[in-house]
Amino acid sequence: MIPDQIVSLFELKRNTGERGTRKFIAFNGIVYDVTDCPKWRLDMHEWLHFPGQDLTSEMPDAPHAEEVFKHDCVKIVGRLETNVS
Repeated sequence: MIPDQIVSLFELKRNTGERGTRKFIAFNGIVYDVTDCPKWRLDMHEWLHFPGQDLTSEMPDAPHAEEVFKHDCVKIVGRLETNVS
């Protein structure tokens, strides 16, 4: 279930774990909180990815699929705001 909350790109980029913020990432328009996930503990995932980013384009090169977003430590925050022009 995806909450109704809309997360702006600014808010995504601001949530990097610095200064007490949570660690957010986005994938396919959904924003996730990975703060409590061991693989994000050092503020970087597998020495490749930083929190605060949309990682949609990175998934094809990952050694895992979307099932990683089903881990208990991953929390769904809401949908990433889309700019419709």
